Amino acid sequence: MEDLKNAVANIKSELAKVIVGQEGFIELLIVSLLIDGHVLIEGVPGIAKTITAKLFAKTLKTDFNRIQFTPDLMPSDILGTSIFNVKNAEFEFKKGPIFSNIVLIDEINRAPAKTQAAMFETMEERQVTMDGTTYPMDLPFMVLATQNPIEQEGTYALPEAQLDRFVFKIKVDYPSVEEEVRIIQTHHERKGKQPQEQIDHVVTPEQLVAFRANIQDIIVEEKIIRYIADIITKTRNHPHLYLGGSPRASIATLNAAKAFAAINGRDFVIPEDVKRALVPVLNHRVILTPEREMEGMTTESVVGMITESVEIPR
Repeated sequence: MEDLKNAVANIKSELAKVIVGQEGFIELLIVSLLIDGHVLIEGVPGIAKTITAKLFAKTLKTDFNRIQFTPDLMPSDILGTSIFNVKNAEFEFKKGPIFSNIVLIDEINRAPAKTQAAMFETMEERQVTMDGTTYPMDLPFMVLATQNPIEQEGTYALPEAQLDRFVFKIKVDYPSVEEEVRIIQTHHERKGKQPQEQIDHVVTPEQLVAFRANIQDIIVEEKIIRYIADIITKTRNHPHLYLGGSPRASIATLNAAKAFAAINGRDFVIPEDVKRALVPVLNHRVILTPEREMEGMTTESVVGMITESVEIPR
């Protein structure tokens, strides 16, 4: 696990050249990459969601595309379209911007339902089917999607089926006063240089494949698996929740816990790894009852209550 731990440290140190704070956000991005998951990033404008995702992609020696979602975006604008070639009198498929390794989708909730549905197969099965032909995505393939929780005008709520495709929902908050000072100072000291110019590649696709294989070998005791199952099952019959976590949430928690163990240099999972994974895994998979939502309760607080009520395995 030493090589993996060093690679994670290198990614963090590269991003620290530009990004101030956001350690938890960056760590969750790294974990999701290691477990081959997609990430939904939620936060108000101007708190470095997009730039962090873009610079994170720059630390990996892979292709990167950015797609700005708008209300008039069509599925073909993302997936690609068949164009008639006059020279050979045949239709040729021109791949869309989704064909990349790391894809940043800005304001994913601005596209209509038809365009959202076009993403399902790509995110889940890593392929695009067009005119009866299947085009596999180049691996690694990861979607980083951002959305603004404040402005709802002209947006389309993501369906639960699509939300479930994201391994994490990361909520990004405002920086502290000290971090704000460092942000302003860093911007001043850059003297107009673009942030991308300061970031180098530190991980190759070949290394990433090896790291993912290492994570599959992490030891997970049966009592840890039972601990995950007990917590997820409790979300399904909790009085504060209208919708609980699915078995996909259990699997995502297990995979994330294994990655947290690996980046901390361990080859076995402990309960703290599971706890670390629960909130980002369940943030978008559980729904509060209307009464609790009106009272100002959050999914994080309910997940915390459930976790506290389940006995920690010894």
